[in-house]
Amino acid sequence: MTNILVTGSKGQVGSELQILSKDYNYNFLFTDRDTLDITNEEAINNFTQTNNIDIIINCAAYTAVDKAEQDRKNANKVNHLATQVLAEIAKEYDIKLIHISTDYVFDGKNYKPYSENDATSPNGIYGATKLAGEKAMQAINPENSIIIRTSWVYSSFGANFVKTMLRLGKERDSLGVIFDQVGTPTYASDLAKAILDILPQIKNKTVEIYHYSNEGVLSWYDFAKEIMRMAKIECEINPIETKEYPTPTTRPHFSLLNKAKIKKEFNLSIPYWKDSLDMCLRVLGERK
Repeated sequence: MTNILVTGSKGQVGSELQILSKDYNYNFLFTDRDTLDITNEEAINNFTQTNNIDIIINCAAYTAVDKAEQDRKNANKVNHLATQVLAEIAKEYDIKLIHISTDYVFDGKNYKPYSENDATSPNGIYGATKLAGEKAMQAINPENSIIIRTSWVYSSFGANFVKTMLRLGKERDSLGVIFDQVGTPTYASDLAKAILDILPQIKNKTVEIYHYSNEGVLSWYDFAKEIMRMAKIECEINPIETKEYPTPTTRPHFSLLNKAKIKKEFNLSIPYWKDSLDMCLRVLGERK
């Protein structure tokens, strides 16, 4: 049986992979930072050899976007150096590597959905360290390995926009939510399923990059409005500009990802964002 190492298994995508694992004929080994230090080449080497790993799905990431500005060392360690270690191990032992990256590798100044070949230009440390991880993986170039960039990830696990809106919507009569940042949410369960579905089809000599999010386009304001509508929460959502909510890191104003490549090459059908939000709210018991 195929042995799959999943790193970052307590994160959103890793948690969804655990839920889905029972539906796939693979032997999964789920790890997190407490059970496997992915920045330690010896530890990864020993683990992959001991467990005869065939595939690595790297869900581990330093995702505290604003905190990364003051914590560059740790952000770089997880997002860049750990990816480099995993790529080296994958190349040495002919292991298939699937690495999850982010829309933050772009500056958000585009006028049409970003394709995989568009120029990268991250605005902050988080995006810069994720891009450094991508480049390290491409330079090492393990065969049958891919990078998947995604955006606006949410799920029933961990901290995310959907759960924050549900909580604040119940606590307050009104909320101001940014309307001038546009993109598409990604339900982590959909991304996890897509990864598992395309695994058998991944066959490439050089590292390929793909984009994945749910279908559709909206602002954070639109997203919040729909969350409240579906959950029947009486909270007024007011549109505000980014400049009214300053953060240490500049967020991309335009994060739309062109998903034509992953859909065509893997014959993949991607759910519409409202359908996926509906599903997540049902899992949370919040769909009214």
